[in-house]
Amino acid sequence: MPDRSPAVSSEAAGDTAPLDLLARRVLGLLPIEGRIVVGIAGSPGAGKTTLAERLARRLTELAGADAAVPLAVHLPMDGFHLANATLDRLGRHDRKGAIDTFDGWGFVALLRRLRAETDHPVYAPTFDRAVDEGVAGALVVEPGTRIVIVEGNYLLVDREPWNLVPGLAAEVWFCETPGAERLQRLVARHQRHGRSPGAARDWAENVDGANAVLIERSAPRAALRVSGLDATVIPSA
Repeated sequence: MPDRSPAVSSEAAGDTAPLDLLARRVLGLLPIEGRIVVGIAGSPGAGKTTLAERLARRLTELAGADAAVPLAVHLPMDGFHLANATLDRLGRHDRKGAIDTFDGWGFVALLRRLRAETDHPVYAPTFDRAVDEGVAGALVVEPGTRIVIVEGNYLLVDREPWNLVPGLAAEVWFCETPGAERLQRLVARHQRHGRSPGAARDWAENVDGANAVLIERSAPRAALRVSGLDATVIPSA
């Protein structure tokens, strides 16, 4: 049976670092033609964004693709946060980040477009933490980009429409990081973006923490569990 994945440079052929092993797993999922989506779920502060960004870069490097049209790109689910004005109207702003503060159907529709529309650019939103809002059309997925690494909290939650995500992805992984480390990261993040130390800890413990309970329950649905500390694969229990 022919190899389905792009050619890997001889210079990188001997790499066995955890990130390279993950990249090769993704390349093995890639068909001869078309585009795939690979998901990374996990609780707030688990390291999903960092892992997704690093993986997308490494995939492009391993395949020797033209940097102007990367083989892989990172797409955050956070671009589908409801606008702050909408959250105010709905009375949900004080728990922004909860599952019902996202446009889940819009996210699923984008995944369908990314799989089907490969002959023209597809634009997607990102999230700007400096202004705490999504930014429409800030990310472009070019026709030559064949792998989209999506990451977000709720990709494995068994609740409509999120339960449609695994069927649109080649695989969905779960990024795991110990709770104490996640809390430390979240408090630091919230302080960087303007909250006082007390308010940052309160949000991390009571808002992010409540969301994490739901998210952690979804981990058994993952095809793979990956450490948010070092990108190593976590063996199944």
